[in-house]
Amino acid sequence: MKRIESNKNPQIKQWKKLHTKKERDKSRTFMIEGFHLVEEAMKSDVVIQELIISETTDIPSGWNVDDLSITIVTEKIMQEISDTDTSQGVAAVCEQYSVNEGGKFSRLLLIDAVQDPGNLGTMIRTADAAGIDAVIIGEGSVDVYNSKVIRSTQGSIFHIPIIKENLHNTILKLKQNGIKVYGTSLKNAVDYKQASVGNPFALIVGNEGNGVEPDLLEKTDQNLYIPIFGRSESLNVAVAAGILLYHLR
Repeated sequence: MKRIESNKNPQIKQWKKLHTKKERDKSRTFMIEGFHLVEEAMKSDVVIQELIISETTDIPSGWNVDDLSITIVTEKIMQEISDTDTSQGVAAVCEQYSVNEGGKFSRLLLIDAVQDPGNLGTMIRTADAAGIDAVIIGEGSVDVYNSKVIRSTQGSIFHIPIIKENLHNTILKLKQNGIKVYGTSLKNAVDYKQASVGNPFALIVGNEGNGVEPDLLEKTDQNLYIPIFGRSESLNVAVAAGILLYHLR
């Protein structure tokens, strides 16, 4: 167990850099904060490089930390490395994990260029709740290891495989494996209630402003829309994903 009391310590500077995508990509690590997220990480297969505890915080008695590297820091340092207004006094540095793309997935959510961290995190959480096998994230989306994304998942980031992959290639492979691919669009689409349910499927949802890339929509088996009964022009992408995933599921 180590102790750090100076905010000029090189380790502190390194942890603070993890708030940037550049450093997360370079180090292949990311930081999580709060008791719930750290506990979910400990119950998963993710590698925890360092458990960071404020000097005024007690490690929960139920946590097995025998094999973890632990660093005690001052309250001031904990707040300095925190990405939240009020730190819970516990954080962890985890290794980014990779998933075998060859896994046998029969229900998938594909995400095309979703840029809001809250939306991406909520969709990962919803996919987890709906029993989806994996989430495939295409180019142009916000970094899945962004702290706001991680908080929005409420721990589901540790429950469900998340794969970064070119969606054009993904669709091709899915259709070769007999998995029906649904797009989401307001044009050349049918009411989602007309879609068959209970079968292997992949659902594509897209960017908050532009929707799913047109070239991707041309590759789908069928495109779906959700009727709007009020005066709103559209649904939030995370809400729409939830409705469609539960219907198709």
